[in-house]
Amino acid sequence: MKLSRTLVVLDLETTGTWVDRDKIVEIAMVQCTPEGSKAAYAKKVNPGVPIPPFVSQLIGITDEDVKDAPLFKDIAQEVVDFIGKSDLAGFNIEKFDLPLMERELRDANLSFNWKEHRVYDAQRVYHLNEKRDLYAAYKFYCDKNLDNAHSAVSDAQATLEILEAQVCKYGDPERKVESLGQYRYKILDEFYDKEKRFRWWNGKLYMMFGKYAKRYSLQEIVQKDRHYLEWILTAQFTDEIKELVESALQGRFPQPPEKGSLP
Repeated sequence: MKLSRTLVVLDLETTGTWVDRDKIVEIAMVQCTPEGSKAAYAKKVNPGVPIPPFVSQLIGITDEDVKDAPLFKDIAQEVVDFIGKSDLAGFNIEKFDLPLMERELRDANLSFNWKEHRVYDAQRVYHLNEKRDLYAAYKFYCDKNLDNAHSAVSDAQATLEILEAQVCKYGDPERKVESLGQYRYKILDEFYDKEKRFRWWNGKLYMMFGKYAKRYSLQEIVQKDRHYLEWILTAQFTDEIKELVESALQGRFPQPPEKGSLP
């Protein structure tokens, strides 16, 4: 790949997907110059909080693996220096890696504004250029064009053919379509309620709305401002939220989920 400017390709492994609070446990960067040289930077990081078991299962990094690793603040200057004024690239970095890393660098008292860099997000390019609809699936699995797309009969018949092809590709022909039942995307237990008003982090619930949004745990709000929680009991919130708040005011807090679920 020809370059006119130095490019740093970045990837993070983290304790979770909450940009505002989750922590880096590994950072890897590859620097490519217009002259064709390459340099790599990769380090594990002690996040200072437990890595949830389901995250360890996903990324292959446990608390034991990082117990002697440096804190991010201890390598923050190295990270900034490695990037310099380079262009940046990665997969989904605009929505996740770069905002999270900017926050971690800010916590380390270093200024880093990723929006001042030219960014190439491979996920964005992919999603903008490759269709992921029924037409594309029919072409991919059946190598046919869906000529009457959005006709209910044609769409249903195409879906049947796709399922048949998926059984052959991924499943068990003996069990037929039932063998596809193992492929389910399960929701990670990040939020307490269906409306996503409260989010789990490090074993505690954090409010995602109002003046305490993302700042304090529910336990801390009970100590700081009981009146605010009492107001929630009188306002337009779901019964699920009101039951949670009422229990919290009485000193009862729900236990965090033991583990999340992976696709």
